[in-house]
Amino acid sequence: MATSKNTFSWEDPFHLTAQLSEDERQVQEAARAYCQEKLLPRVKDAFLNETTDVSIFREMGELGLLGPTIPEQYGGAGLNYVC
Repeated sequence: MATSKNTFSWEDPFHLTAQLSEDERQVQEAARAYCQEKLLPRVKDAFLNETTDVSIFREMGELGLLGPTIPEQYGGAGLNYVC
């Protein structure tokens, strides 16, 4: 009896990315890129030096990562809870 083996993905263990819309994938990729390229090094440095880089909050706000589900009429991005 042959059994097929599914591979496990640490990046997407529940295979949810395939269920995202194109817009949701774009938001996911933008957030991932920001976190990997800009946020991660600064968070490590802030942790080691026991400081907070407040410019992070402004950048995240400009990218729409803070309060993304706030409706557009109130100045938010109006995204759904999946993004």
